[in-house]
Amino acid sequence: MTTDMKEEFWNRLDKVQAGMLAPAGSRPVPMSPYADPESNAIWFITAEGTDVALAAAGGSRAQLTVADPGSKLFANVQGAMALSDDREKLEELWNPVASAWFEEGKEDKDVRLVRMTPAQAEVWATDGTAGFLYEIAKAHVTGEHPDMGDHARITF
Repeated sequence: MTTDMKEEFWNRLDKVQAGMLAPAGSRPVPMSPYADPESNAIWFITAEGTDVALAAAGGSRAQLTVADPGSKLFANVQGAMALSDDREKLEELWNPVASAWFEEGKEDKDVRLVRMTPAQAEVWATDGTAGFLYEIAKAHVTGEHPDMGDHARITF
């Protein structure tokens, strides 16, 4: 595993299908994050009138929680949200998951693109289920705590 946890975070986030996004003052909701490390952004596609869209329109702070065994990433990301009218970015991100929510596709008048700019995160990058089971078994034999992978607090 790489020692650059910021790079590791972005690489693994790119494989995450869903996380829980909580705008400040609102309940967390499941959302598909789209990693964009070159722009220091995590993108989301939502609909007009949702808590996420309303909070992003107001420039809300937000928290994204990821617990994804498939990508072997567990993270708590803090940052700011804003609505974006970047049609090129929407075109790039549009996919069958997003289209399932909008009858008229990406041209639907209710489609909203949200940009989260992460400021900091606490990240755990693991080796997966087999590694976890090995570490648990080893801990029982040796009496030592299991090694659960890399952990870091990162600033963007």
